[in-house]
Amino acid sequence: MSRHPDHEDAAHAALRRVRREGRWWWVQAWQSRRIWRWALLVAVVVFVLLVAFGRPLANWFWNEPQVEQLLDRGDRALAAGCLSAADGSGAREWYQAALALDSDRPQARAGLARTARAALRQAGAALDAGDLATAQRALALARELQVPQRDYDAVARRLREHQQDGAGIGALLGRAESALQAQRLDGSDDSALPLFQQVLARAPNHLRALEGREDALSDLLQQARDAAARGDVSAAAEQVRRARGFDPGHVDLPASEAALNAALEARLNEAQRLLRRQRWQAAGEAFQSVLATRPDDTAAQQGQQRAIEALLASAARLAADFRFDLAGQALASAEALGANGRQLDTARQAITQARQAERALTSPPAPNARGKREVVALLRRFDEAQARGDFLSPPGRSAYDALREAQAMAPRDPRVRAAAQRLIPDTGACFEDHLRGNRVQAASACLEAWQTLSPGDAALTPARQRLAQRWLAIGSERLGQGDVEFATLALQMASRWGAGSSAAEFQSLQSRLRDIGAQR
Repeated sequence: MSRHPDHEDAAHAALRRVRREGRWWWVQAWQSRRIWRWALLVAVVVFVLLVAFGRPLANWFWNEPQVEQLLDRGDRALAAGCLSAADGSGAREWYQAALALDSDRPQARAGLARTARAALRQAGAALDAGDLATAQRALALARELQVPQRDYDAVARRLREHQQDGAGIGALLGRAESALQAQRLDGSDDSALPLFQQVLARAPNHLRALEGREDALSDLLQQARDAAARGDVSAAAEQVRRARGFDPGHVDLPASEAALNAALEARLNEAQRLLRRQRWQAAGEAFQSVLATRPDDTAAQQGQQRAIEALLASAARLAADFRFDLAGQALASAEALGANGRQLDTARQAITQARQAERALTSPPAPNARGKREVVALLRRFDEAQARGDFLSPPGRSAYDALREAQAMAPRDPRVRAAAQRLIPDTGACFEDHLRGNRVQAASACLEAWQTLSPGDAALTPARQRLAQRWLAIGSERLGQGDVEFATLALQMASRWGAGSSAAEFQSLQSRLRDIGAQR
């Protein structure tokens, strides 16, 4: 389809007109002096504006965002504690860069002031920790940033004091670490823990001293737990006490105290077993070791008192048999366990009377009137004790003791002999009475007095045999109840009173005790 010729000619004519008119305007403008005059004036004004305000405008467009970025980085570095760094990432460097771009920016100057105060605080903290090098660097930074002179002088004075003491702290720390290496933990001024404590007294936050003390306390408490496992409660208690004195909040302290308490309970049970086996001194020492750590323990207090009373009674019996060395040992043991003055005086009086009886026995009878009066007084004591029923006890006031002293002073006196004859049936009756009640220990004491007063009495032999059999029977019964200690004592007493080792009852009890010992 083709266009109409008239329409095409009209379009060409319009295009030619536009081209012709545009060139006309351009020619008119080029040839007009007024237009050139205004154009030149506009160009001059633009040039002047660029010369006068070009730099402020450039700073406004380009520096403003950069300064804000530098200030933000400085704030972040200050919050992180990075006050200055050689690579330029410290707070001081960021603030100084911002100040270089805009010397009138107050935020940059305020940031440098905050950095100076932070450096001063950092120096003080480093001094508390004993880090003199860090303190010196922080203090130098604070001075460069013009911290107030009064604040600077206070920290600088502390730094000088620490520097003067630095050699002393270093020497103390070296000695403490050497003592720790040698496991000399405590007990003397040259031990690890006291030396670490001296360092911390000068520098409370000294890291090496704190770590060294922690290691030393851990080792000391480990020794306490080892001692508790061995049953050495005295050593364990002392080590726990010393560790608590250095650091009551140490992490190993609860476990060590628990181990000590378990060892104390085991020691208390052992003391009770020793008491049942009549090992008075060992039992008393075991109770005493418990009381040294737990002075208010009622069971230990009662057990120790029983051991003391048994030792004092043993001392009186040994003295009555003129075995004064053993009596003195028993008395000394009772005194070491804490026997009171009244108890000791009573036992000493019994020993003194026994010594007097021994001297009287080895010396000729006193023919004078004073000796006769003493014999009469002893016989009166004998009658009074017999009337009270105190045939063999208490030691020192029994009829038996009074008779022994009278015999020592006047063995041939008819009145003394008559008193001995009167006491023999009482000792026999005492023996029979206690034997019927299965009180074999008391029956043994009566039999001892009987054979002392009448060693040739024909009734003694069957009495000894009966007592030995009763010991074996009761020992077998108590072993069935689990009382191994009493059964062991029964075997020993049966042998003492004449039970043959070939007897069936003796061998049976001995075999059962041997089997139990093998199982343990």
